[in-house]
Amino acid sequence: MNDVDAAGPRHAWNRVADRLSDLVSHGLLALCARVAVGAIFFLSGRTKVDGFLTVNDTAYTLFREDYKVPLLPPDLAAHLATYAEHLFPVLLVVGLFTRFSALALLGMTAVIQVFVYPDAWPTHLSWATLMLYLIGRGAGPFSLDHAAGLK
Repeated sequence: MNDVDAAGPRHAWNRVADRLSDLVSHGLLALCARVAVGAIFFLSGRTKVDGFLTVNDTAYTLFREDYKVPLLPPDLAAHLATYAEHLFPVLLVVGLFTRFSALALLGMTAVIQVFVYPDAWPTHLSWATLMLYLIGRGAGPFSLDHAAGLK
């Protein structure tokens, strides 16, 4: 096989790869990551409240009996987690303070992994990957961060 034959398929493959890179842009990836992570945490937060933001008895029970997070009293942990699961996902979805919000939820994921559900590492790793992408690359062009000139 000569060099021309070897370059042909590789060149064609690289052209396809370049086209896919153009189609699947950072903006699209960041938007999808923001919505995916936001939905996971927001929906979890909604299970902990009645009405708008009233922490429910189920949430208190979970933090007292199942989610025994060290260093924080269970009632305080229930409030902090519930409010975080509402605030940071909304900020992510609209793309405002994206890096900070993703970092906060990554910290929450680490706590969940270490103290609450240590066997759920494949799920937490997938969440962490999306959040690390947002922390490293930012919200993308379809965001309030971009509109405000924030990286």
